[in-house]
Amino acid sequence: MTELEKIEYAKSFIDKLANGINPLDDTPVAETDVVNNVRLSRCFFYVSDILRQVIENGGSIPKNKTVTVPETVAAVTSDPPKKFVLTEELKSSLRISEVPLFISGITQYINTVLDLDANCKLAVGAINSWLMENGLLEEHTLSDGKKQKRPTALGGSCGIFTEERRGQHGPYTVMIYNAQAQQYIYDNLEEIINFRSIKNAPSIEPLLHQGDPWTEEQDKLLAILFKRGVSVNDISTQMKRSMGGIKARLKKLALIENRSDV
Repeated sequence: MTELEKIEYAKSFIDKLANGINPLDDTPVAETDVVNNVRLSRCFFYVSDILRQVIENGGSIPKNKTVTVPETVAAVTSDPPKKFVLTEELKSSLRISEVPLFISGITQYINTVLDLDANCKLAVGAINSWLMENGLLEEHTLSDGKKQKRPTALGGSCGIFTEERRGQHGPYTVMIYNAQAQQYIYDNLEEIINFRSIKNAPSIEPLLHQGDPWTEEQDKLLAILFKRGVSVNDISTQMKRSMGGIKARLKKLALIENRSDV
């Protein structure tokens, strides 16, 4: 194996890790595994992009002896990335798989088809965080104390379900996304990507309570504000939660019939 082939081989491993896939057997990494941490995924994408530049230069550092640093790295320590806009052309390029997919497969497909730059590449954890914020996923504590994500009733109605499988270490549960769930993610892709950017900013005071469990007092306040005609954007600012989270909670409280109502 030549040095260039070794670099290409290493890049294939990094790419799989970035998308939450075990490069040794091509199976999805457990949701709770550190590999699915959003910050680690962004670092994997960063390393992958450097290796890409080296490969394109025949296996060596470019002549200027510098490697372009993807914007995603700067986003970890400096200003948040620019707002991502999903054009109709990009949206129409996405295709639904009739075969149910793992979230890692959906993530990898999105990154590949849309050819997102390093600043916008998605990781499994980014989509999961958005789904949790919007009430489609929740964490369950297993008998061994470990936590695992599971679809809520809302998630199930959107096409996210679980399957029991058996591996060499015994039975385990996986989450599967059918065609309806895939379409739901694609329909909200712009919000998911921008949510990822805000969620990973060093300090976002306006979204202080994003992802926190809703309390009875907060539910009452939400209902009062909404019935008074306060806009979802203003409610989001006042309650320090994302607009998607506000809309999902309004639906759960039966104050709206669907997300498009506001």
